[in-house]
Amino acid sequence: MNRVFVNEAFTKAINDYLQSSDQPKGIIYNSFLVVTIRLLICMYSELDIVNPMVINDEDLLYNNLTKFGYSKDSLKIFFSNLQVYYDNEKAGVVKNPYFITVQKDLIDMLIAKKLNFYLTEDEVKEFYDLLYTPFSKNPLRVSYNFLTANDVMEIDSYFKKQMRDNAKVVTPKEKHYLNVKAYELLNYSMDDLNKMDSAEVERINHQVFDYFKIRENAINKEYLLEKAIEALERENNKVTSGNGYVDILLVMSIICTIVMIVGILTFVVL
Repeated sequence: MNRVFVNEAFTKAINDYLQSSDQPKGIIYNSFLVVTIRLLICMYSELDIVNPMVINDEDLLYNNLTKFGYSKDSLKIFFSNLQVYYDNEKAGVVKNPYFITVQKDLIDMLIAKKLNFYLTEDEVKEFYDLLYTPFSKNPLRVSYNFLTANDVMEIDSYFKKQMRDNAKVVTPKEKHYLNVKAYELLNYSMDDLNKMDSAEVERINHQVFDYFKIRENAINKEYLLEKAIEALERENNKVTSGNGYVDILLVMSIICTIVMIVGILTFVVL
């Protein structure tokens, strides 16, 4: 591709990534611009990063990279820093300060995702392993870090500090109880539910709605549940055996009993 997408640095990064992805141990695949793309893909997806350039849609790229809470203004600064890094590299600057700056931008993106969305341990591990630290498993990244950074521990320290200082506070979700009778139908008592945490109660609630064939995305699902329980109770309270012939005998026996009682009372009175 001869056209420039976002800027010259990002365009080269994507092109180098696509051309070297079949050589994971190669120099280009472990070059800084390509590792930058790999870090972005780690946080988002290859489709999120590569596809916008393929279809030449910068707005789509911005939308993809801000969907986890990273601001559009910060994203513009990141692209600018990436371009300055590339300009310095072409100029032969050995101790390129933007080598550190760009990585810090990427770490800030990860923190935005951590605070606003969700990060798995595997994502964090994969991201950290791609950073240029003395502890990288890739000798090319270790070497480039010693060659380029004034402080080879700066990115390692920044990553660990940001992860530590930006711990996501999870507020325990309150338990939400449904009609007690619904739980009883599934053989759960309120004592059982009180011993459970909110996640377990929510799981039981899912079972309740499934039992009554009520869609959980229904706006009035709890009203439908109440009506379903009322209908079930009415059905259970009917004086019926489910067999028409037996029901007739049952009704006749009740009538005979009433007649006998009335006869006995009449005899006693007389």
